[in-house]
Amino acid sequence: DSSLAELERLVDTAGADVVATTIQKLDTPNPRTFVGTGKAEEVAELARAHSADLVVFDDELSPSQQANLEKTVGKPVKIIDRTALILDIFALHANSKEGRLQVRLAQNQYLLPRLRGMWAHLASNRMGGGVGSRFGEGESQLEVDRRMVRKRITSIRRELERLSDVRSLQRESRYGSGMFKVALAGYTNAGKSSLINRLTGADVLSYDKLFATLDSTTRKFELPEGREVTVTDTVGFIQKLPTTLVEAFKSTLDEITGADLILHVIDASSPEFEGQIEAVCEVLDQIGAQSIPTIATFNKCDLLDAETLAGLKRRYPSARFVSARSGEG
Repeated sequence: DSSLAELERLVDTAGADVVATTIQKLDTPNPRTFVGTGKAEEVAELARAHSADLVVFDDELSPSQQANLEKTVGKPVKIIDRTALILDIFALHANSKEGRLQVRLAQNQYLLPRLRGMWAHLASNRMGGGVGSRFGEGESQLEVDRRMVRKRITSIRRELERLSDVRSLQRESRYGSGMFKVALAGYTNAGKSSLINRLTGADVLSYDKLFATLDSTTRKFELPEGREVTVTDTVGFIQKLPTTLVEAFKSTLDEITGADLILHVIDASSPEFEGQIEAVCEVLDQIGAQSIPTIATFNKCDLLDAETLAGLKRRYPSARFVSARSGEG
């Protein structure tokens, strides 16, 4: 339920309206259509009944499952999965050149296995079947398309490496200054940008939306005793974060692995915060940041009643409890 509720928020962030939701219990996904044949028909019916033009699956679909579902549901309904939806939101929110390239890399990696022979009918008509028709036909359009996408992936990677070198030079000059580095990590919409704004008086974009921040921002911050530190805001995590994204956003996530301290920002007001903590720890493990000292920081405490807050403090005695909005804590 929580995963589907999150999917609804993602759909909303992408600018679409959810008109119906349906679930199916299966031991293993159907290799042809992910859901059972009857369920696929039911989804087609639902789409027709609500004049929906988009169906989103909460799990990753294989290219063939996606193609079969499109056949079953029929045109003009588009079938996408959670990964494609997240990529779409990332494309909306990427502002910097690096952010846009990272999104484009992940999109092309996602697209490559899903390319289908859009011109297949031309290839078969070209030489009218029969013996000898396969002779000298040259490359199929599909092969040309695949090669184009592969080339694009290579050139984006090259450009990202160049930008990554620039970023690591900037990082080295910060490291060379011997300044203590703090990175904010956490689930999407936990309030990392609001927290960096509250701490440093910065003006980092902060919305009550999933993935409002994609580009990492670093600001200086003076501690009460006069010592200066840097605080870096990073991209938010989510459950079932597509691995292509973790790979594409490697240089941004390097901001976390290069930190002296991680503030793990948690949305205290979310009923799902435990699952969110788990999802964040999983990604931190993936990028090799598990050994960096981490302080659990429960944000949005102004939304909790005194009793709930006291209960949280008992459960997490070493955590910090703050509100970026009110400045409490």
